[in-house]
Amino acid sequence: MKSLYMKQLSILIIISLIIMTNKCSSPKQESLTDLPGIIPLPVKMEISGGHFTLSPKTKIICPAGNEEIKKIGEYLNQLVQKSAGFQFNITEADNPGRNSIILKTGNFPDLGPEGYMLKSTPKYVEVSANKPNGLFYGIVTLWQLIEADSMDNSAFMSMVQITDHPRFQWRGAHLDVGRHFFDTGFIKEYIDILALHKLNVFHWHLTDDQGWRIEIKKYPLLTEIGAWRDETVIGHPWAGNEPPKYDGIKHGGFYTQEEIKEIIDYAADRYITIVPEIEMPGHAQAAIASYPELGCTGEKVKVRTTWGISPNIYNTDENTFKFLENVLTEVIDLFPSEYIHIGGDEAMKVQWQESKKIQKQIKDLGLKDENEMQSYFVKRIEEFINSKGRKLIGWDEILEGGLAPNAAVMSWRGIQGGIAAASQGHDVVMTPTTNCYLDYYQSKNTDKEPLAIGGYLPLDMVYSYEPVPSELTADQANHILGAQVNVWTEFIATPKHVEYMLLPRMAALAELTWTPGEMKNLDDFKKRLETEVERYKLLGWNYRPLE
Repeated sequence: MKSLYMKQLSILIIISLIIMTNKCSSPKQESLTDLPGIIPLPVKMEISGGHFTLSPKTKIICPAGNEEIKKIGEYLNQLVQKSAGFQFNITEADNPGRNSIILKTGNFPDLGPEGYMLKSTPKYVEVSANKPNGLFYGIVTLWQLIEADSMDNSAFMSMVQITDHPRFQWRGAHLDVGRHFFDTGFIKEYIDILALHKLNVFHWHLTDDQGWRIEIKKYPLLTEIGAWRDETVIGHPWAGNEPPKYDGIKHGGFYTQEEIKEIIDYAADRYITIVPEIEMPGHAQAAIASYPELGCTGEKVKVRTTWGISPNIYNTDENTFKFLENVLTEVIDLFPSEYIHIGGDEAMKVQWQESKKIQKQIKDLGLKDENEMQSYFVKRIEEFINSKGRKLIGWDEILEGGLAPNAAVMSWRGIQGGIAAASQGHDVVMTPTTNCYLDYYQSKNTDKEPLAIGGYLPLDMVYSYEPVPSELTADQANHILGAQVNVWTEFIATPKHVEYMLLPRMAALAELTWTPGEMKNLDDFKKRLETEVERYKLLGWNYRPLE
């Protein structure tokens, strides 16, 4: 839930632009008249005259013996190396002295668990926070303030005082690797993109009809068979009257458990929690292709080669529940996240309707219909996840037939699912297609854009989104954990295409989940975004050009 301290803290931005009167002012001084391109916009920022100069002689001062904060200093060094071409010395000192960047934690009641303060003077820069993750966000802001001077191997930053903390605790981005597989190198890059936008949740969609991407040691066929499809449909399979065409190229891949551990550690160093998604009861064709006894018909199927919704769904036998519990045990042993995502969306129930065995089970359990059977299914899985000390989250279809007692909901089919869940006292992550689906086109002129699933979602529409529905009471609104963007990859097969769809729209999501809603201003955001895309260039990230 959102912390109440956010509501109590006054919100202020004081921008003091420097007017240069000296005709001989250097380019370095003139550049300080620009509003810093910080995204997301801090809660409170004061800018005054002068600047702090950084050079290879500048020291990063960390608390003695604190390896975690030292890692944060090393991350700052990596960023500065890319932007300024040099690094700082990292050291420990009780009396930091001049030309230092001081990183420290303490007791700052107004900052909350993720907030920070940043103060720069002509002599030093100080970043303070309650916890190391706050320091991490502080050094991201510090890096955004740095302007390099290639002429004399130095850099500088404005004199600022910033007090900052996020509006929401869930600031996320999703990536579907089931439809197209992306290697570990790109997954790490994706995590870096999240980190430099101050996002803190990576929702990793690991299984679907078109591919199973996580090694499960108890069930090796999931990756031997389920991770590979024979070919992939070309273009939009539903367009025109011609039968679909296929590329004839085998596609697949999966992450070993060792690779997943490495990625989890990589994300943790950037204060990002990875929430794994294992789809059920629908979107299960890759699993059923691996183990046909999990299906309803007993017939062998192949990993799906086209898009859309598959009719293949898990059956409701005890052996299937045991299979899913065993899978989830290995998933939970790998991922330390509070939430485990079980999908629950687009579960076609025709096979349940046609199964005499399942119809008898529905009757024996005293259930009304297949929707209540799905609710029974989800509640069974939730009980198991809760027994492992974790919480279940699923797409808003898990509301159908009655929501599991402790489940959280991800509202994607508009906002009504989120309203319903929050009204019932359940936590919610808002991610409606209208504002958060980054597989949608960014222009109405689709001929000039890379292939997308359809729809239209420009930057402005992402930025305009308000995650807390006006229909909720104040108490109900506290159940809105935050929001996230989703990248579904039916039509996105390469890392560069992912980045193009992600950036700069992710920057809009970053600001709307961090910055207080009343402080948002689209024109100001777009001005700061001009500086942001220069950073994208510096880091080698692909993005859609600004309009």
